[in-house]
Parts: sequence; C-alpha cells; structure tokens
Amino acid sequence: MILFIGQIARTDRGREAFQEVDYRAVFGSIAKRVEEIDDATRTVEIVSRAFATAQQGRMGPVVISLPEDMLAEDAGTRTPIRVVSTAAGLATSAIATITQRLQTAQNPLLLVGGSGWTSDILTQLTSWASSMDLPIVLSWRRKDLIDNTHACYVGDLNIRPTPSITQRFKQCDLLLAVGTRFGDINSVGYTLLSAQEIATKLIHIHPGAEELNSMWGASLAITAGVAEAARALTEIKVTRKWTDWRLSAREDYERTLSPVKSIGAVNLAEIVSHLNDVLPADAIVCNGAGNYAAWPTRFYKFRSFPSQLAPTSGAMGFGFPAAIGAKALFPHREVIAFAGDGCFLMSGQELATAVQHDIYIVTLVIDNGSYGTIRMHQEKHYPGRVSATDIRNPDFAAYARSFGAWAATVERTDEFPKAFADARAAGRPALIHIKTDVRDILPGQTIAAS
Repeated sequence: MILFIGQIARTDRGREAFQEVDYRAVFGSIAKRVEEIDDATRTVEIVSRAFATAQQGRMGPVVISLPEDMLAEDAGTRTPIRVVSTAAGLATSAIATITQRLQTAQNPLLLVGGSGWTSDILTQLTSWASSMDLPIVLSWRRKDLIDNTHACYVGDLNIRPTPSITQRFKQCDLLLAVGTRFGDINSVGYTLLSAQEIATKLIHIHPGAEELNSMWGASLAITAGVAEAARALTEIKVTRKWTDWRLSAREDYERTLSPVKSIGAVNLAEIVSHLNDVLPADAIVCNGAGNYAAWPTRFYKFRSFPSQLAPTSGAMGFGFPAAIGAKALFPHREVIAFAGDGCFLMSGQELATAVQHDIYIVTLVIDNGSYGTIRMHQEKHYPGRVSATDIRNPDFAAYARSFGAWAATVERTDEFPKAFADARAAGRPALIHIKTDVRDILPGQTIAAS
C-alpha cells in the first residue's frame, strides 16, 4: 500500500501549525519507508522508490507526506514508468538440498504463508504436494491459500492452534516453509519448535532476507520470491509418498470441524457450519480481531484464493470496512463480514458508505455484551475482578435500519438460516445482530474454564 498524506507548508514546519504532524516519527516503526517530498522535482523518484519498496522483499506499506505548498510547484519533465518488482529464485544447490531432504524425510510438512501469491502458482504448488501426499499447513490469516477441502490441507497456525497441529510440528522431521514469517503467532509464542529443532528440520524460504535466521538458525535459509520458489519446487521429482502421515493429519483436522456445544441459545459453530453449506466457493469472508473470530477461523472452510481478509496485527474494527472494500472490488462475489460488538462499534458508521454506494455485503455482528478477549484474560489471571469489559450495546438491527440497511436479530441458532437467506436476498447492505452468551468465550470453552 502507498499512503499519501497531506502536510502543512514547508515554511510552517516546527511552529505547531494547524494539523502539523511529524509523519516520519508517527509511521517510522510501522511502515517499510516514510518520505516527505521537500523538492517537487524529486516526486517521480520518490514515488517510484515507494512502489519498489512496497512490492519487493517482505511486502508492506510506504508513507509519503505531501507539503501543501510543494503540491503547487512544477515537478519537472521526468516521466514516471511502471515499477516492476523483482525477486530471486532458488539456486541449483538449494534445489538439490531440498530434493535430497525430501527423499529421506519420514514425516515432512509444507508450511505456506505470506503474500505475493497468485491462484496459478498456488494451484501448481498444491498439485505438486498432492503428487507426493505431502501435508500442507497454512500460516496465520492465510487460510485461503489452499482449498481447505483439499486432501493435503491439514490445518493452520493461529492464536490457538489445535493440539493435533502443534503435535505434527513436533513429529515432523522436515519443515519446508515458504513465504511465512516466524513471528509470535506462527511460532505459538516462540514455543512451537526449539532452536535445536529448527536447526535440524527447518528449510525456510522467504523474500525478505531480514526474516531469515532472525530468531534461530534454520538448517537452510533461502532468500527468494514465493512465486519463483514455488515454481522451482514444483519441478522437483521425488519417489517418496507420505500417504499414511497425510491421512492421519487430515483426519485430525476434520475432527476439529465438528460443531462444539454452547451454553447459550446461539451456537456459533453451527452458524459457521451453515455458511459452509450455503455460501459459494468464491465467497469472501472478513473479520476483525476478538474472540468471536475464533469461530470462523476454526470452522469456516475457505475454498478459493483470494477469499480471506483478516488482520495479522490484531486490529479491531477491520472486518466491516474491509468487506466494503472487497465488495467494491469484486461486486459479483458474495462478501460476508464478521464483527464483534466492540469491533463493530469502532467502524460501524461505514454503514453510511455501504448504503450510499449500494455495496451489498452481509455483516454478522456477534454481540456478547463484552470485550470478550480482555474479559477472558481478566477471568484467567484475576478471577472475579471484571473491569471495564462489559458493553452496553445499542440495538444493532435498529442502528442498521437507521442507515437504510436491511437488518434482523437472531437469538437462537435455528433462527439464523432464514435470517441469512433473507439478508442475501435483500438487495441492499444487510446486517444480522446475533446475540450470544458471554460465557461461550471460545469454541468449546467457557469463561469459567479459561
């Protein structure tokens, strides 16, 4: 993403002028690069560098600050050209090592994540893995990279991965990771593998050299673009198959899809299972951050790429506006937004945008009257000392209608199928207010047991 921000005139710097902000300081630690254009004749140079920086290596945002007086100046005669990103491929020696390691592995895993993928490359990679019965795990918020109904897909890493997934990482003797970082979530709080295990079993391929060997040394670390690496991998031919290992892992994953019980009258596991049954394969599903997201994360089966929009940064309020953007870009695809009550209240005013521009998304507001994630940690660490996590919510259905959207309220699981069918057929933005019990804090887990 390239973010252009208006800035005060250069002559007013340092005077605390109206709306003066030091954007280098504000965005310096969260963007790949921050620039302010002081000289109009350098505009093409700086903007071109921004696009190159954003697209190459580990993809990310670049911020460009635009002083208002600079915008009225002549930028010169330099003509901008389209920036085409470049990425390294796999060296012959790396391919030889990977081939040899696959040929001798007893329990390998393919871990896929990150950005820069295309549908064609993912299809090729999946077909290659399928030819060997090689199990595939997806990284945090990348569940749409592989069709979740594919026989080689065995689960994903997330904030609370299933015990079977973490056990597979302990049991594997080769972990071929392509495109993913090993940050807090993907490493389960840096506990998924020990430094000794990583040194012997991890082959890590990533487009950003700074991500390789950043925590512990891998047995082989390779700087390469994900598409280039995947193409090279699909040319590798080995005679091995890991059918039993793949079947066992797949069976473990399928068991996690069985709906769990709930205390309240609404069972979100059954609601998400219903979505699996009725939504088309190319539906786009969005969510923000909060415990409510654990239900679509665990139970929804993504079947096409791209079809998932969710924050890897833990940002609340993300899912609903993300869904609006997705529907504007793909008007012929169904787009569903999951939002917690606290999550939705951070960006719910964007209903005005959806109604004004006829952006027909369906939003599911999961209302347990609480900031559930924080409440869970309060109960876990300081039982009985609940502080500032209860929310006195509006009638979300009435709120949506006040903007001109279609809306309904669901207070029992069996009310949802009809409400959802009506929402999809409404011909305008739609919202379903789903009232849940705060005691159902996670799938199959109550606050009392947290």
